[in-house]
Amino acid sequence: MVPPPPGEESQTFVLPPGWQSYLSPQGRRYYVNTATNETTWERPSSSPGIPASPGPHRSSLPPTVNGYHTSGTPAHPPETAHMSVRKSTGDSQNLGSSSPGKKQSKENTITINCVTFPHPDTMPEQQLLKPTEWSYCDYFWADKKDPQGNGTVAGFELLLQKQLKGKQMQKEMSEFIRERIKIEEEYAKNLAKLSQNSLAAQEEGSLGEAWAQVKKSLADEAEVHLKFSAKLHSEVERPLMNFRENFKKDMKKCDHHIADLRKQLSSRYAAVEKARKALTERQRDLEMKTQQLEIKLSNKTEEDIKKARRKSTQAGDDLMRCVDLYNQAQSKWFEEMVTTTLELERLEVERVEMIRQHLCQYTQLRHETDMFNQSTVEPVDQLLRKVDPAKDRELWVREHKTGNIRPVDMEI
Repeated sequence: MVPPPPGEESQTFVLPPGWQSYLSPQGRRYYVNTATNETTWERPSSSPGIPASPGPHRSSLPPTVNGYHTSGTPAHPPETAHMSVRKSTGDSQNLGSSSPGKKQSKENTITINCVTFPHPDTMPEQQLLKPTEWSYCDYFWADKKDPQGNGTVAGFELLLQKQLKGKQMQKEMSEFIRERIKIEEEYAKNLAKLSQNSLAAQEEGSLGEAWAQVKKSLADEAEVHLKFSAKLHSEVERPLMNFRENFKKDMKKCDHHIADLRKQLSSRYAAVEKARKALTERQRDLEMKTQQLEIKLSNKTEEDIKKARRKSTQAGDDLMRCVDLYNQAQSKWFEEMVTTTLELERLEVERVEMIRQHLCQYTQLRHETDMFNQSTVEPVDQLLRKVDPAKDRELWVREHKTGNIRPVDMEI
């Protein structure tokens, strides 16, 4: 319920003294007598007792006491006393406001962790902030039952758990790459050691040259694997570790910020409920004293009624102030929730993309390593194709022959 735009009343008619004009959330105009707290749908006439326009009797509005309906909500709250948890296709559900002809009911709203939401059965489906995407900012406003117990988990807490799980997965990937590096280093060490082995070192000829090249290829391959392990460390493992540390800091910042806002929101909600109860007690006291006045007139009772009215008005003002502070806190929480969930979404996309790029770098290094390994055995293949047993025999015979005179038969 908001006041009409400035100047609108004066362009059509002038209200009698003490009357104010307001608009309900549905856009219908109604009138409040600030002196008697009388409310009516019909425009009051400047002449007492004569309505300005024909129509049904005044009014189906809930009774008011000092500007407050008996339900404990302001009859004509200021425009600032509003609350909108999320943009909705319907009217926003206001904590601490009501409309003529229909009292605000707690059944129309649900409260989760001190946050008021429109009830799904009474409100149209809310518009999504990013309807074309399955975005974090649209689907984590309510709580979810904890599968591990009987409690519930807040939607934002689920998002944090996913981020922490992502951080753990990244840590495990980094540890996996570290183990891969250790295997490569150990493999290179063993290859280098094997290349120095003296077994079959006395093989001769073209086959001996090929065998020597086989042993040399092991040393070359060991160097290739050492370079592979060094690149894995600098281009895959270290970036994963560094990014994980930054990611952890971002998560802590988001967690602390939202937690502080939720604490403030909880405190504001408690203040509203306390002020609402105080207003109800003051109104009940005022009603009781009014009934006493009707039974027996006395100056003392009238004075008590004035005091009770002042206290009731003060309690109503306190409630409106608490509602306004709550709405400000909830509005801030809503804005920060949207901003933070979108930031968590960005961080998750960034994390996945970073890991994907470094795994691509891993496969690229593997391909390069395989290519270099292949190049170490190519000289071996060339020498193996040149192995010639006949040529080797010739060279060996030339070097080791003992004589070319064949034995002859003995004569008698």
